[in-house]
Amino acid sequence: MLYIMRHGQTQWNAQGRLQGQTDIPLNEVGRAGAAAAREKYGCIPLDVCFASPLKRALETAEIFLKGREVPIYTDDRLKEMFFGDFEGKYDVLKHPEYPIYPLFADPANYVPTGGTESYPELYARLEAFLREKVQPRLDQEENVLIVAHGAVNCCLLSIVRKTPLADLWKPFHPNCALIQAEE
Repeated sequence: MLYIMRHGQTQWNAQGRLQGQTDIPLNEVGRAGAAAAREKYGCIPLDVCFASPLKRALETAEIFLKGREVPIYTDDRLKEMFFGDFEGKYDVLKHPEYPIYPLFADPANYVPTGGTESYPELYARLEAFLREKVQPRLDQEENVLIVAHGAVNCCLLSIVRKTPLADLWKPFHPNCALIQAEE
């Protein structure tokens, strides 16, 4: 079985700032959220964890799996989508005038701007990751956990569930939520 978790809260999450690949650590709320998730989901058997190497995801994985003998492997392909010039911007979803707004509001028609990563680029790296790292584990009937980021996790779910890009952000999962990817 494949499980996916979004990292815990960071200061930039709390401030409504777009993080992307900017390496922001968890704040205390994020650490507490990861610990609470450990209590809530600790009974789920896991064999291996793959995590983004960005601090917020890796620390979430470490806190969540504390006390369990589950190996954690990082993979650069799990880094958050690169938001280019817009990383660090505040309240992007409240500003339709921002050129990056359609990335969230209308993903199927988004045209990359300001150095942002495109959806085809993101999907390609995640499809390769799933094919190379995750599918062999699932074929061995292992339970796999991925701890990553909002856009990455939405794309992973879209790939696994074969949902259209237009529905990418439906639903968006909160920090430290554990999602069973296969329905």
